[in-house]
Amino acid sequence: MTDLPAQYSPEGIEARLYGAWTDAGIFAPHRDPRPVTRDPFVVMMPPPNVTAQLHMGHGLNNTIQDVLVRTARMQGRETLWLPGTDHAGIATQNVVERLIAKEGGQTRFDIGREAFVRRVWSYVNETGATILDQLKAIGASCDWGRTYFTLDEDLSRAVREVFVRLYEKGLVYRGHYIINWCPRCLTALSNEEAEKHDVDGKIWHLRYPLVGGKPGDASLAPTQAIRAVRPSSATVIIAAGEVAAGDPPAGAIESIVVATTRPETMLGDTAVAVHPADERYRHLIGRLIQLPLTDRQIPIIADEAVDPAFGSGAVKVTPAHDPADFEIGKRHDLPVLDVMTPDARMNDEVPARFRGLFRFDARRQVVAEFERLGLLVKVEDHRHAVGHCYRCDTVVEPRVSDQWFVKMAPLAKPALKAYRDGTLTFIPERRGEEYAQWMENIRDWCISRQLWWGHRIPVWYCDGCGEMTVSRTDLSACPKCRGPVRQDEDVLDTWFSSWLVPFTSLGWPEKTDDLKRYYPGTTLVTAPEILFFWVARMVMAGIEFMGQLPFTTVYLHGTVRDTQHRKMSKSLGNGIDPLDVVRTWGADALRYTVVSGMAVGTDLILDPADLELSFAAGRNFANKLWNAGRFLLSNLDGVPRPVAGKHRNVVRKDELTLADRWIIARCEEAVVAATEATAKYRLNDAAAAVYRFLWSDFADWYVELIKPRLYGDRPGGDVARAVAYRVFDTALRLLHPVMPFITEELWQKLPGRQAGEWLATAAWPVSDSRARDAAALSGFALVQEAVGVIRQIRSEYGIEPGKQIAATITPATPGARTAIEAESGTITRLAKLATLAVGGAEQGVGAHAVLSDGTPVFVPLGSAIDLGRECARLLEEETRLRQLLASQEKKLANEQFVSRAPANVVENERAKLADWSKQVAVLGDKRKRLGCG
Repeated sequence: MTDLPAQYSPEGIEARLYGAWTDAGIFAPHRDPRPVTRDPFVVMMPPPNVTAQLHMGHGLNNTIQDVLVRTARMQGRETLWLPGTDHAGIATQNVVERLIAKEGGQTRFDIGREAFVRRVWSYVNETGATILDQLKAIGASCDWGRTYFTLDEDLSRAVREVFVRLYEKGLVYRGHYIINWCPRCLTALSNEEAEKHDVDGKIWHLRYPLVGGKPGDASLAPTQAIRAVRPSSATVIIAAGEVAAGDPPAGAIESIVVATTRPETMLGDTAVAVHPADERYRHLIGRLIQLPLTDRQIPIIADEAVDPAFGSGAVKVTPAHDPADFEIGKRHDLPVLDVMTPDARMNDEVPARFRGLFRFDARRQVVAEFERLGLLVKVEDHRHAVGHCYRCDTVVEPRVSDQWFVKMAPLAKPALKAYRDGTLTFIPERRGEEYAQWMENIRDWCISRQLWWGHRIPVWYCDGCGEMTVSRTDLSACPKCRGPVRQDEDVLDTWFSSWLVPFTSLGWPEKTDDLKRYYPGTTLVTAPEILFFWVARMVMAGIEFMGQLPFTTVYLHGTVRDTQHRKMSKSLGNGIDPLDVVRTWGADALRYTVVSGMAVGTDLILDPADLELSFAAGRNFANKLWNAGRFLLSNLDGVPRPVAGKHRNVVRKDELTLADRWIIARCEEAVVAATEATAKYRLNDAAAAVYRFLWSDFADWYVELIKPRLYGDRPGGDVARAVAYRVFDTALRLLHPVMPFITEELWQKLPGRQAGEWLATAAWPVSDSRARDAAALSGFALVQEAVGVIRQIRSEYGIEPGKQIAATITPATPGARTAIEAESGTITRLAKLATLAVGGAEQGVGAHAVLSDGTPVFVPLGSAIDLGRECARLLEEETRLRQLLASQEKKLANEQFVSRAPANVVENERAKLADWSKQVAVLGDKRKRLGCG
């Protein structure tokens, strides 16, 4: 005991143990010599960004993975938890751009592409592995020797191979389409990267005046149309549909009203569309509109995509700035007029007074001018979903540009089938349907990014002959004319390398031993927000390039939220730094808290304002476990006798007391519960089963039960030590995946450990039918119940804690008698009894209770309490409650109160009446039992 401190101190244990595990190489996959029929257990870590710092989302995700990996390792499976980091194109480039701006006031364009990329590499080499070191602090048992980086040379070569193969199959193409554009990062985004956030906005209803003719006519000059609609006492402007077609008031100018959430884009309108069957506008189809604020005329067209019931039923069409409008424009061969620069300023396509304005400044000016012209019909509040850049949170701008795309439908078909036929499963199950819906409605993936940091697109252009070449190797000359070539300026989407890591991290396209052994993997553990970014795409890539799913189970855990159910984030300032928790309470406290606090399909709720409260359960459990371990170790002198197996001095069954049999049976139940719950990914249930066994069964009960056999003159001390040693060792094994540090430290201190033995690689406990003992479980449950009811009586009647009393228990069944008699000493000691009679007559006044099997318990109170004072106290309380009852009954009999008060108030008052009535009955029963007058 000299090397086991009285107080548990994680800072003196965790780093030392992690270093020892690493030095011993226990995290690398080992083929267990024990018979193992299952395939290797392979988990692919969601690679954190090289710019990332550990946050509670990482803490939760990696703790769950570690629990699964450590369990599989102890169960004898060859395990590989493969770590890596992602180059994170947009995020990393943003960080370094801010650094060079801060250091010298420059932009990346000032220093040039090559110098900028070198600067990013320098940053990554300095800080890129920081988060992996932080993961080690929480106990992540990854095979760090296989750590990959998505821009490693081998992975880069594999990414290029994939691009070329997809291009050769016609699945990669370059197209001029509308995409999501971030004006801050100056790059295209995929649909998934443009995250939708609900915002409070406006809907502006704008009136567009019609001109006299149809396309091609010159019946009314643009300037005349604008002058004609300026508000004056002599001008009447009507909207189409407000009066019967063809019958406007004399001198009226007909108009059409459109509604928009982005008025600034009207400067790029090239049509107004209505539904072809909408009677209000049928006569206007083909007519021209004078587009306000501009010198352009645009047509009214008919398209079935228009919803007649939305707004006015007429929509402005801006093909360059809205995906739906882009499709309408293609169908009607409309001009595509881009009115914004890449950084979201108005460009030279708009009237001079708007040029150079940022988009939201232009919005305000457009609205002001419509109002001055009398063309602003109304403005409505409108909460709607708006796309934001997933990295910098800037509002994205739909923009037409030349980009590279992947055709996703052919890849999605087999990936969807794998889910539909049950080969690929999701936990929780509802996430599978979300996956399926996305696959069924999948759109092509924009994979090019206008960045300098990332995998350069392997395409070269020859300005001489116009040849475009896609190549696995760098080109220095045009293959066709031998002229100079230039490589595509763009890089690939970060996710284009991440979707390949289940096989590229194992050496693909080479047929490496690792690839043969560890692909496909087993389980993927990740957050639901990257289901489409990463998970679904990995499934498609695995089937396409390996012919097999990369994993068969996807466990999508919940999100870490604060007590207001807001997702923890830096911007909200509601995050928790896991390393602060580790420094204060230890990694085990952190791990137990996150595992025990999150059921499948639910979020983890923590209070960033009260870390003590949030992590108290884990800390307290660690302290309880430490104290139980110290008690056991202080009572062991060498390795105790074996409890099971073919040994010469094995503990015989007839040597076991009821308490021994009970704790062994309860340990068996914990083994079964923890094993089954972990297999079903109910890790919180597994943790709860071990917690109940160690805290309540072992520490609170069994330790107390065996003290007389260890310290006193009662026989059986060697058996008690043997049983305690066996069940404590088993419990440490069950708890190890959740709390690896404290369990390893205590396990190493148990007698009999050999050099090189580690709990981290010890065998997982297996169920043993010999340990099951229904009679012991039911019998000892009665003993616990008897102690509990006697303690309750002591509390109920205010008996002083140190005062010993008597009790009589009359067993209702032979089994109950056997149990009570076997543990009568336990009941006497724990209930603080002077005497315990098993059977016999009840004498004097006292308190009665009945155990669950019908066994009566009687505690005489005559000598334990002052009967006169207790009777007076009970009468005073009963009188007070009866007065309250009378007042309450009067209130509820008042018809005016019942009819006028809110229903919930009346219901609360009736509940009070019922509660007080029960209390009066209980007090009356107590007085009767005590013989009060």
